[in-house]
Amino acid sequence: MAEIPDNFIQYVYLLILKTKKMDTEKAHNNNELQQKVFNLVTNHSNAILNPDRKDVIKEAVKRREALACKQGFLSTLTPPESTGRSPRDTLIVLNRETDEFVDWDSPNNIPIDRETFEMLWDDAVSVLEKKRKIFVTDRTIGADSSYTLPVRTVTDKALTSLFTLNMFRPQIKDIHKSIYCDKGFTILVLPYDKIDTQRYSARLRQLPNGKTSNMAIVMDFGRRVGLVYGSAYAGSVKKLMFTVMNFYLPFENILPIHCSANEGKKGDLALFLGLSGTGKTTLSAEPGRSLIGDDEHGWNDKGIANFENGCYAKLINLDKTKEPEIYHAVFHKDHYLEHGAIVENAMIYLDSTFDLSDERLTPNSRASYPLSFLSNVKLSAKGGHPKTIVFLTADANGVLPPVSRLNQEQAMLWFLMGYTSKLAGTETGVIEPITTFSRFFGQPFMPLMPKIYSELLGNQLAKHKAKVFLINTGWTGGPYGVGERIDINLTRSIVNAALDGKLDDVEYSENSQFHLEIPNFCPGVPAVMLNPINTWADKDKYREKSSKLAQEFSLHFDRAYGNKRIAEEVRIQCPGK
Repeated sequence: MAEIPDNFIQYVYLLILKTKKMDTEKAHNNNELQQKVFNLVTNHSNAILNPDRKDVIKEAVKRREALACKQGFLSTLTPPESTGRSPRDTLIVLNRETDEFVDWDSPNNIPIDRETFEMLWDDAVSVLEKKRKIFVTDRTIGADSSYTLPVRTVTDKALTSLFTLNMFRPQIKDIHKSIYCDKGFTILVLPYDKIDTQRYSARLRQLPNGKTSNMAIVMDFGRRVGLVYGSAYAGSVKKLMFTVMNFYLPFENILPIHCSANEGKKGDLALFLGLSGTGKTTLSAEPGRSLIGDDEHGWNDKGIANFENGCYAKLINLDKTKEPEIYHAVFHKDHYLEHGAIVENAMIYLDSTFDLSDERLTPNSRASYPLSFLSNVKLSAKGGHPKTIVFLTADANGVLPPVSRLNQEQAMLWFLMGYTSKLAGTETGVIEPITTFSRFFGQPFMPLMPKIYSELLGNQLAKHKAKVFLINTGWTGGPYGVGERIDINLTRSIVNAALDGKLDDVEYSENSQFHLEIPNFCPGVPAVMLNPINTWADKDKYREKSSKLAQEFSLHFDRAYGNKRIAEEVRIQCPGK
């Protein structure tokens, strides 16, 4: 049989996705799970529907879900198992409408059977029926009205309700224009109730001690419902909905991206892709550029649109002088009913003083606040097509250059690989940086076959000619423990040079091992730093470490994508090949 062209495969994928979308819509129209939630909300004696923000803040403090600090923000602590996401308890329902498009080879796509999920759903509804009060918010995901997704969140916690007001967008008047206007998504959130482990023995994850996990974060794409049961980490709610968007949008030929976005005074838009801890939120919150969004966006034929209404920023070691925008957004003084930023798991004392360098609770302390708390934000949360795209990596090996330029195929490759070093605190159980590959700089949230996301990026780059740079915010002069972290101000100089076009006309040298183009000059950066081997005292150790990392790239590509029909012109850009 003749080889089928890769572009034809992409065409067939999208055609089948469109067909399957119709089947999924039929399933949605006859959805018993959503009907049970409708009955719950309708029949509950004390269901607070779309509460006013001040009222829900007051309720969270009254119920002692959070402490109102003297600056005005709310402080809350979660149990130790809820200081970060729990990837092994994050599950996707096996569903005939969607199964064949989920990449089940990806370690983060963990299946759960329909029967078990329906048991969990019924249990959650039953628990909520017995609560003295429940909170219901109707919000949306996506600033572009052509594909904004209505989302209803039902929870027993006022603080969770406030989190959705901070993070999800308000309802819009022209919701009828959305392709999802009558196909909304529903989430049930029970942060502090635990699953009956005996009932779910052999159905949910078995812990090392032989017991069954008492939490589950579950998505049913076909029936358009999600469940957060037993996880008090607010990020579980946020990332569940991000994963949902990442599943649905490629059906419409829209690329979902785990990135932040900002815009210069001339309308020049930039995207920053990177995992938690790489500087994505910090580097995009610049006084001289308007922030469009800090984490989740879609890219369609009109341009970029933020999914969210707020930011969920890391607080560990937040420096008032280096990150003034974020610091002010969280810690500015206001009456607590006007404030409503949520500080999660930071070391804050009874007199409302705090120590953001203290990791005793967790290195993953967080703050949720509306975008409007930033001084220079584009409230429409939309922009045109990006001029510059920055891939951020925190290389704990210390062998990648501070900045490199990528062509289209290289960009597709590094997008696929999503290389970084997993930093402490972003997931439970991580203590020191670990070399990791996270496809599309967000593997846990990208459920579809990798070729779809990669080729959507390649198509957009080809059409709109964005320039792509790989910027290392990790270590220089040696690996973690020997070298030192690249200073954030130096990284800002590199980013500014890329955005201002000052790296367009300089000379470049090729790193053939990693297939990277390294500039010989960058304003504000010592020339010796641009080629990382120059910063190592022991050059042989650098070469050894560099070769080891390149081999890791090559082996990971073969394991993750060897059978995924990735184009040859992309494959050969992989380090070590």
